[in-house]
Amino acid sequence: MYILVTIADLIQIAPQEFEKRSAQAIEDNINAKYSDKVIHKVGLCLGLYDILNTSEGLIGHGTGIVNVNVDFRLIVFRPFKGEILQGKIVSNTPLGIRITMDFFEDIFVPAPYMLFEPSHFDQAEQTWVWSAGEGNDFFFDNYETVRFRVEGETWTDLSPDKQMAQAEQAENDEQTETRISPYEITASMQQSGLGPLLWWDQEDDPIDGEEYAEEGEGEAQANGGADEVMEGMS
Repeated sequence: MYILVTIADLIQIAPQEFEKRSAQAIEDNINAKYSDKVIHKVGLCLGLYDILNTSEGLIGHGTGIVNVNVDFRLIVFRPFKGEILQGKIVSNTPLGIRITMDFFEDIFVPAPYMLFEPSHFDQAEQTWVWSAGEGNDFFFDNYETVRFRVEGETWTDLSPDKQMAQAEQAENDEQTETRISPYEITASMQQSGLGPLLWWDQEDDPIDGEEYAEEGEGEAQANGGADEVMEGMS
């Protein structure tokens, strides 16, 4: 889920930061520049891990800004395909389910083909429903904690030139959707153990709940019989 990425960049330290230690000033500027930012085809940067190397600072003419070449490593969020993660449902739409991990919200489960079969969208409840048979319906309710499987990733280049071209295309196509995510994860919830966590509690397991109950009763009877034997021996 998390990887370390090595970056080489020119870090600028403004005069008002000269009161800080050099290492602290460099760290603060790296975090300000990269934290919570998506690097195209790399991932979501969470923060600085360590500094590998720094050059001597050069003061810019007329600005007083110190320029330092720095090699450093960042902690980056980029899960691999097939990884099982945990998040929370934030919305249900006829197109699918959107999930958040608090720090990352661009996780989408296309429906119904990435959900348990058969699943359908309940217009009255505005949520997706898995019909497990025998009248048992299980809801993908908003704000439920869920497990999901990473199936793919989508990258969108949001550099200034690209954003301008996309804005012009949106105007020409009369599109109303303006928000574009630079990095989106496509996920699924169609395997045993995935979906809302409460489904897979032993008492509420939609598949093995009866087996768990029978096993529990059998163990209780066995334990009760063993207790009676022990009492008889004493």
